[in-house]
Amino acid sequence: MVTSDDQKVRLATHMLAEEAEFWWTNVKERLETGGEVVTWVRFKAEFLRKYFPEDLRTRKEVEFLNLKQGSSSVAEYAAKFEELSRFCPYINAEGAMVSKCVKFESGLRPEIYQYMCVQEIRDFDTLVHKCRMFDDVGKAKASHYKGVELV
Repeated sequence: MVTSDDQKVRLATHMLAEEAEFWWTNVKERLETGGEVVTWVRFKAEFLRKYFPEDLRTRKEVEFLNLKQGSSSVAEYAAKFEELSRFCPYINAEGAMVSKCVKFESGLRPEIYQYMCVQEIRDFDTLVHKCRMFDDVGKAKASHYKGVELV
C-alpha cells in the first residue's frame, strides 16, 4: 500500500496532542499563509527542528559510534545498537550491511569478538543470532563450573 505525501502528513498530525498539536496549528498556518504546500519532507523537517534538534541528533550519533557491549548481554547490546543506529542513516542504507556488521562486532566483548570476527558473518540478523547463542553458551558454561566443587 502506497501512502501519498498528503496522507502521511494528515496521519502524523492526527496523532499530535496538546502542545504539539498547538505547535502544528501555528506552523501550518504560517506555511500556508506563505503559499507553501506542506509536504511530508517539510513536515518532518519542521517537526525535527522543534522536537529533535540537530545537536541532540549529533549526540545520539556519537553515542552510537562509541557504543560497546560492556557488561550487558548480547541481546541488550543488540537492542541498544538498533535503537541508536537510526541516528546514523548511512549504517542502515542499502549496501551498508558489511559496515553494520563490522560496527556491531567491534563493540562486542573481546571473548565474543574473537570468535565472531573470524566467522565473517555479513548478515546482521544472523550475526546477532550467532552472538546471542555464543553468549548463552558462555553463561551456561560459567554457571556449570560455578556449581562444580573443586577437589
